[in-house]
Amino acid sequence: QVQLVESGGGLVQPGGSLRLSCVASGSISSIAVMGWYRQAPGKERRWVTNINKSARTIYTDSVKGRFTISQDNAKNTVYLQMNSLKPEDTAVYYCYADSAGVRVTRDWGHGTQVTVSS
Repeated sequence: QVQLVESGGGLVQPGGSLRLSCVASGSISSIAVMGWYRQAPGKERRWVTNINKSARTIYTDSVKGRFTISQDNAKNTVYLQMNSLKPEDTAVYYCYADSAGVRVTRDWGHGTQVTVSS
């Protein structure tokens, strides 16, 4: 099992930036992919981006060119740099990790709130 702890959320004005961090612990060697989902008030949780062990990244269309996911393997940490933030980016952001084994398992962090408002 993998434990995930997010940090870096907060209140930011439109056009501003934030960097989220997600630190993994536990069965780290089994992690194949890490990424982020977000859940806006009253809406379902939606996938945002992920990165695999080869550092290949993919993004949902609404954040392309504004968000960047990266990883620091020495620190067991994944980052989400968010630039040019918009009010519609307001959500709780959840880090996740998919681990390969007999079957693929997914672990979640508890989430960090991002609010974009003037």
